[in-house]
Amino acid sequence: MEALQMEPLPSVRTISRILVRQELTRRRVGPYQPKGKRYPALFAGHPGAVHQSDFVGPCYLQGALRFYSLNSVDLATARCAVQPLMSRCAQVTIDAFWSSWGRLGLPQHQQVDNELVFYGSPAHPRGMGSLIRLCLIQEIEVWFIPPGEPWRNGVVEKFNDHWRQKLLGRIRMKDLEELQRESIAFEQRHNGRYRYSKLGGKTPTAALATSVEKPRFPASLQPPRHPLPRPQSGRYHVIRFVRSDGLLDVFGEKFKTPPEAAYEYVQATVDVQRQRLDIRLDGNLIDEHKYGLR
Repeated sequence: MEALQMEPLPSVRTISRILVRQELTRRRVGPYQPKGKRYPALFAGHPGAVHQSDFVGPCYLQGALRFYSLNSVDLATARCAVQPLMSRCAQVTIDAFWSSWGRLGLPQHQQVDNELVFYGSPAHPRGMGSLIRLCLIQEIEVWFIPPGEPWRNGVVEKFNDHWRQKLLGRIRMKDLEELQRESIAFEQRHNGRYRYSKLGGKTPTAALATSVEKPRFPASLQPPRHPLPRPQSGRYHVIRFVRSDGLLDVFGEKFKTPPEAAYEYVQATVDVQRQRLDIRLDGNLIDEHKYGLR
């Protein structure tokens, strides 16, 4: 409804309360149990290897001030970046990622879900949205998880719950200035004080300090301006589950896949320079298509 510039009536919070009251919501209990299907997951071997990012919201402060939060987590060190924003339009999203990268560093791989502002528009599936262009210009590869499978972004999804409990649920904020100040304070507390067993009891900041590899940062403090130029090189990836019809959906555009892809997760990689779409199953190339970008 937001994409169509429509305001839901009643409000989102009222809809949420009704769904909860009617017991129509279910939260998964315990860790995700894989179903035996091979999934092309990314490996985060060092700081900056993989970032997971996700929008939370809309959320509300006192006085019905509506906002979103772009939350990002570096998988190798568990460092976070929390960036509040008033909308999810192209320039605001560019600014939010740029600010987050200014604190976390630039990733090699940026993993996100299928928000319209991330990939562009289903009317122009080859147009490369704002985030794709921003990342490719910075030599970052973007990875889009399958629709309807938020657990593929499980680290940042779990962090979102932590953010809701420790910041949104505990600290009363009434305006944007307080929200920005408390978001940075929460980020610093998390990175400097929160200890993770997977890091051997270290804090995220300590894990970064003991790492041999250090993150790289944007060359400028000022983010680029929308509309961004079309990149001439780089790659971005779309992970999809192929069903019995054998069709691979890349942002609304359908491609026929070989029979062995049915009921499997495949990785569709767009090579911008070659103008090709490579389809891989379990790391092996099984098909390719011409893919003229616009």
